[in-house]
Amino acid sequence: MSFQRMWAELLPIGRDAAIGGYRRFSWTPPELECRAWFRDQARRRGLRLEADRNGNLFAWWDAGSGPAVLTGSHLDSVPGGGAFDGPLGVVSALAAIDRLRAEGWTPRRPIGVAVFAEEEGARFGVACLGSRLLTGAIDPARARSLRDGDGRTFGEVIAEHGLDPEAIGPEEDLLGRIGCFVELHIEQGRALHAPVGVASAIIPHGRWRLDFTGRGDHAGTTRLADRRDPMLPFARAVLAARDGAAAHGGVATVGKTAVVPGGVNAIPSRVTAWLDARGPDEEAVRRIVADTLQAARRAGADHGVSVELTEESFTAVVDFDRALRDRLARIVGGPPAADAGTPAPRGAAGGGAGDRPGPHAPDAGTAPILPTGAGHDAGVLAARVPSAMLFVRNPTGVSHAPAEHAEPDDCLAGVAALTAVLKDLAGEE
Repeated sequence: MSFQRMWAELLPIGRDAAIGGYRRFSWTPPELECRAWFRDQARRRGLRLEADRNGNLFAWWDAGSGPAVLTGSHLDSVPGGGAFDGPLGVVSALAAIDRLRAEGWTPRRPIGVAVFAEEEGARFGVACLGSRLLTGAIDPARARSLRDGDGRTFGEVIAEHGLDPEAIGPEEDLLGRIGCFVELHIEQGRALHAPVGVASAIIPHGRWRLDFTGRGDHAGTTRLADRRDPMLPFARAVLAARDGAAAHGGVATVGKTAVVPGGVNAIPSRVTAWLDARGPDEEAVRRIVADTLQAARRAGADHGVSVELTEESFTAVVDFDRALRDRLARIVGGPPAADAGTPAPRGAAGGGAGDRPGPHAPDAGTAPILPTGAGHDAGVLAARVPSAMLFVRNPTGVSHAPAEHAEPDDCLAGVAALTAVLKDLAGEE
């Protein structure tokens, strides 16, 4: 089946007309439909399906022997997300296998296609949850207790879909069968000026929850001097996050809030907000968060509001396996990037931060290499197996939004690049 036909099948699933883009939250009907689509694609190709204890799916081309070459991505989305983030890597992987088989080529090592669960963290709040559980990067007890917006725990939800909540956690046997992992993804920025590039690193990033607790009251009868309004220190925190990001060469975003009780004519009793902070190094990220908390607590003291901070996730810098990265750059080939060796604009290269190196090609005839500010399952797996990423050009840089886009020819260039990579990696004994 062609890339275009598979893409057309996935495109309508989970599209949210009310907010634009997609809403494929883990273990909701749209994401389950995507999972069913993947299983069907695997069966059509005679690939062996495997579901691990953590909700991750694998389709295996069982040929040859030795450590497998794994590729793939995810099928869940952020609220109102774009079509390409995640699915492009899954569809491209299946299309690459089709191309290899059409050539009559047989791998000497097994090839697998992965669909990782809850990569976006849109439902349970922790990004890359499936790969974190697989690799042991999160405590299973904590994962079981994570709650969605309706108050349902991760453990409760997966139990309804045939998984044992008490069995989740690291799978050493599965990891031991993986020789390397290569994830193809749309670039989430506009630093790539060639159809396909290679990732060098993921910058440090994390998520923090801020809880502002005041006193609910009447919007019309309560004097300003008598109020304990948590919305005011919350507002100060948002501004402080922006100022801190600018001061420390990073980026900071408050994109999700919960207000109790949420009435137009009621002073809130509680405001909960989530801060996403990213920076060129861990110290910069920690300073952004510290500046935000300090400003929030000062404003809280002025308004009789308590402020608490909880770290929900943090990922230190991830440097992808250099040998594998450079090998991919040589395999993909192509001319050096036009801006090779020049500094990237602040905030470029996939939403990252600071004056980081821009795309560069270390040698003529290799693909551009660039860092990213976006988290990925490949970044989590990198702690356990050699991992690398291919990026497909994003002409506008927009991501996590309906306008996310990649040109059809660039998508096919990504398929061709991944095909060449799999052929090279799985073609050796």
